[in-house]
Amino acid sequence: MKKEYKTKHGYEGLLVVIEGTDGSGKSTQLQLLKKSLQDKSYGVMVSEWKTSRLIADVIDDAKERNLLNATTYSLLYAADFADRLENQIIPALKSGFIVLLDRYYYTALARDVVRGQDIEWVKNLYDYAPEPDLVFYLDMPVDVLLKRIIGTTGLDFYESGRDVGFSTDFYNSFEIYQNKCLEQYEKMKKEYGFISIDGTKSIPEIHKVMNNAVLEILNSGVLN
Repeated sequence: MKKEYKTKHGYEGLLVVIEGTDGSGKSTQLQLLKKSLQDKSYGVMVSEWKTSRLIADVIDDAKERNLLNATTYSLLYAADFADRLENQIIPALKSGFIVLLDRYYYTALARDVVRGQDIEWVKNLYDYAPEPDLVFYLDMPVDVLLKRIIGTTGLDFYESGRDVGFSTDFYNSFEIYQNKCLEQYEKMKKEYGFISIDGTKSIPEIHKVMNNAVLEILNSGVLN
């Protein structure tokens, strides 16, 4: 008899996270996974990093005016996360939805520590967060990320780590900052049980890995 899966957070729904740096392909994979699950008649809710209706505009305004130091950067993003968790994520989980997240607090752990925050202090900011059932991590080399971002959104001041003062050169600062973030993700892989996927693989190959992992849990009857 197949053993029924119990969620790691105790709610009725399934919590699935896609992590990785900018340009790693998270958004593309999230949309593919969403469509695949909806096609199978599952209820799906998506939430992306820094999209709180209460806080997101505040963060954008503070960035635009260059008002963020390392601590305010951490606290504003933590407030955004808390608002989305309380008003979107947990209600959806309680209702039995599959919740797909483009980034989780692991992003904060990587970025905040690179900006000089103590990792235990950052962990305490998010210690109330439910444990995800699956965390996919798209592992990408910095040189590929740089090419992708230059070809799409361009180099952003904060995403290049210019606020940290690694370098006055955008390209050099991006490489240093992203490499430091990748170092933090490497430490988190084992600690948090990431399913690490080579981000240079084709879009269909990556989707297949994610889709199969989610379906394996769903087939165990978790949402029945």
